[in-house]
Amino acid sequence: MIFYRTDDLYDEEIVLKLAITCEEIPTKQYVPAYFFDICLLNGTIVGACDLRIGHNEKTYIGGNIGYRISEAYRGHHYAARACELLFKLAKRHGLEYVIIACGVDNISSYKTCLSVGCEFIEIKDVPETSDLYPKLKQVRIYKKIL
Repeated sequence: MIFYRTDDLYDEEIVLKLAITCEEIPTKQYVPAYFFDICLLNGTIVGACDLRIGHNEKTYIGGNIGYRISEAYRGHHYAARACELLFKLAKRHGLEYVIIACGVDNISSYKTCLSVGCEFIEIKDVPETSDLYPKLKQVRIYKKIL
């Protein structure tokens, strides 16, 4: 898998700083992935996000995109801004859509999904074999056409 440059993943408020890339691990159904720190333009880290390239059972339940914003920085739409930047990178990889999944009780996360134009697909039980289980037993699945 070819990982693309990511130095253009910024907007007027945040920049995604690449922390690491991970190659595919077929035996675990892990697809290639990018992991970023979400930073303010002054370098302050406000959260983290990741983009998983490809589609399979794991990315349907866990999503192609994940994000976490530190509590002190919530409410500024940094997760939505990060998603918009990750959409650009996903398109470079030829993805026609991405899945974002969140816990059924995570109101902030599903508001983020809706704010970036995702369509609600379904609520899905998390299999007991998933890395997410038992922390999450059900997820809301959203799809963004790129």
